[in-house]
Amino acid sequence: MSTACESTNESARNETRIEKDSMGEMPVPADVLYGASTQRAVLNFPISGVPVPETMIFAFATLKAATAKANQELGKLSKPKAEAIIDACETILGGMKDRGGIARHFPIDIFQTGSGTSTNMNTNEVVSNLVCLANGVAVGSSKDPEYLKGERAIHPNDDVNMGQSSNDTFPTAMHIAAAVEIKEKLLPAVTALGNELDAKAKLWDEVVKIGRTHLQDATPIRLGQEFSGYASQMRHAEERLHRALHTLGELPIGGTAVGTGINTHPKFSALVCAHLTDATGIAFREASNHFEAQHAKDGIVEVSGLLKTIAVSLSKIANDIRWLGSGPRCGIGELKLPAVQPGSSIMPGKVNPVICEAVVMGACQVIGNDAAVTAGGLGGVGSLLDLNVAMPMMGANVLDSIKILTGSCLVFNEKLLQGLEPDRERCAELIEGSLAMCTSLVPVIGYDASSKLAYQAFAEGKTVRALALEQGLVEAEKLNELLDPRSMTSPRE
Repeated sequence: MSTACESTNESARNETRIEKDSMGEMPVPADVLYGASTQRAVLNFPISGVPVPETMIFAFATLKAATAKANQELGKLSKPKAEAIIDACETILGGMKDRGGIARHFPIDIFQTGSGTSTNMNTNEVVSNLVCLANGVAVGSSKDPEYLKGERAIHPNDDVNMGQSSNDTFPTAMHIAAAVEIKEKLLPAVTALGNELDAKAKLWDEVVKIGRTHLQDATPIRLGQEFSGYASQMRHAEERLHRALHTLGELPIGGTAVGTGINTHPKFSALVCAHLTDATGIAFREASNHFEAQHAKDGIVEVSGLLKTIAVSLSKIANDIRWLGSGPRCGIGELKLPAVQPGSSIMPGKVNPVICEAVVMGACQVIGNDAAVTAGGLGGVGSLLDLNVAMPMMGANVLDSIKILTGSCLVFNEKLLQGLEPDRERCAELIEGSLAMCTSLVPVIGYDASSKLAYQAFAEGKTVRALALEQGLVEAEKLNELLDPRSMTSPRE
């Protein structure tokens, strides 16, 4: 049974106001800050139920504030109007918690017009209506000619969108959002993971274990050496993210409709980039060629590919660790994985490598996201003549990949690596029983004799050391020197 308060709230949600755009009147929910253009998009694209990511909305707010500053400096926008726009953008960047949150006012589906026009207009409308509220007038007044005579009155197209087009603002916002998320979240997470792997590599440098190639026994390796390889993968990941930031730093803003820069000042782009750099701490710059920057999305495809590579790296590390921790008694068992939750509803005491599995699944999703981004960049699919028309999907997938990779690094580090321990006894036991130990005998007794020794040791269930002593192939002292597993891991020392 609903309460009176719930009924009142429901009634408020059902109320509408009439807004106007170039196509005429449109009923809009009374309690939202968007207008007719946004409402048309809401009705046109009920596809996934997933709105454009909040990070994109924040990027748009950051961009609109920067464009207002640039237009003021160029004498295109008065100081009161610029300040009104900037204040509204700050409200959006604050999350709009006092107004029901971002989602309430930015509801448009990811799968919308391919240029992102709907989201650009959504931002323009919300900014102008926030200014209406700040000016003490009704939401929707931004189309009233009398209201617009006020010195702080803002029109969504003429003022908020001044010198811009959806065709250059949406791809610019994509770059801003991805760059900020990489700089502030993913890069620190990758660095922390790399640091932990480095620490483990140093801590376990004296733990000698058997190496494995083709999932078969190979020559000995130190656990620290294996983990130094994992750490190096994350250092390469850091380098890839810095390359991504450089790629994302080139912005199409200022190209307007098709890259020619019609209806904008020649210095507009450089000024906007400078203000964005100040706001984010990321080195943004004007596109060297606005036609490439708007007609193609090669930069986003490149960044997605770099993210995919990092996902592949994480999958390698996670999979190796779950293999080395398999068992604990009937598998490899060289690593002891921390128990974070019961592993089975039917087998008591079973603990599974759930963190590794989650990371590998995340990698699969990032690879899938990259496939979608690649398809979106294809000629004839998303890139059509003078504009790419798959940008909302491409941007959302790149941001999703960044989010997944960030979470994967954090969880992998905190829930698994920090509690991971080697089983030193198991490592020593497996080395001694390995047939690959005979590799170090090759320079002394030859390949054929060493091979025969390995096969015989396997057939008789003996160690290479025991059978070589039994057959008197090498003197005991020399044999111990040759079969010292630690020396096999550093043959050049």
